Amino acid sequence: QVQLVESGGGLVQPGGALRLSCTASGVTFSTYSMRWYRQAPGKERELVATITSTTGSTNYADSVKGRFTISRDNAKNTVYLQMNSLKIEETAVYLCNALRITFSRSSYWGQGTQVTVSS
Repeated sequence: QVQLVESGGGLVQPGGALRLSCTASGVTFSTYSMRWYRQAPGKERELVATITSTTGSTNYADSVKGRFTISRDNAKNTVYLQMNSLKIEETAVYLCNALRITFSRSSYWGQGTQVTVSS
């Protein structure tokens, strides 16, 4: 079965940094675009960053541009999110998503990893 497992969350102070990882199994990883979302209680789920399956093109939410970097290592079936200069309001569960729309549409989600930014 398809499984996505996130790791790397934790507690950091404002202005600190974390690197999240999401490792996939049960899929042909290189054929999927990968996304990071975040959701906090009482807030809408937000698309944070995307990296495509072909060109590796990236896109970011305006709120994180210049501070976050998404990357992937297809040999390790892993996507990363480097988060710098973290803000208190970015406390959330960060979720990994794999999406493929060619031939048929498939979408899979990880369980999430908690990021807490607190002074």
